[in-house]
Amino acid sequence: MPRARADARLRHPRHQRRGEARLPGVAATLTAIALYLFLPQQLLVAPRFVLPALEFLLLVPLVAVNPRRLTRQTRALRVMSLALVAVIAASNLLALGTLIHELVSAEVKDGTALLVASLQIWLTNILVFGLAYWELDRGGPVSRTQVPREKLPLADFRFSQDENHDAVQEVSDGSSKSSDWVPTLMDYLYVSVTNSTAFSPTDTMPLSSRAKVLMSVQSVAALLTSLLVIARAVSILH
Repeated sequence: MPRARADARLRHPRHQRRGEARLPGVAATLTAIALYLFLPQQLLVAPRFVLPALEFLLLVPLVAVNPRRLTRQTRALRVMSLALVAVIAASNLLALGTLIHELVSAEVKDGTALLVASLQIWLTNILVFGLAYWELDRGGPVSRTQVPREKLPLADFRFSQDENHDAVQEVSDGSSKSSDWVPTLMDYLYVSVTNSTAFSPTDTMPLSSRAKVLMSVQSVAALLTSLLVIARAVSILH
């Protein structure tokens, strides 16, 4: 067996106990905040800078404690990270509700601006649900790399890597059992993208009730956005 594959278990960041990189999570969060900031005024549920300021205040201590790698976690930090995702998700869903009302209204004057806003809401939907899956599955990103597998909470999602250990060699070498693979933010964002475009799970299956509820909410939100946008775009073009 090639040495690269023989050393797969040693190369994986989980075995180095370095933790997942902080930057992708911060970038996704700041992008979601920015997308909200540029929504039209009629879709905002509060003065423009109130919710983004709250979200930024929740983000700052999370970054301060784990500036480069996610290796430390306390109950307070766990609550703040979940609260941050919840605030972004709630504000985006409320904006979606307002958007639906505006798009079906016969008095809409600037349909093009609302179509752009719907894209912003759809992209935020992908980001925030990806962050939610990332924060919840197996106790969150810190637990997934810092806690031994036998002590991890039950998984919310079943990835293909979790069942590839009996596949062909070049596939099984990267499986959870062979290399101690764990999902990162990119894996959860991929789940979020596919759920928002296919309106159902693809290669990653939800296992827990909360994962199924979250994926259902995301699918319905994405479906409503797509249907209303298409309908409104057709009416504008005509």
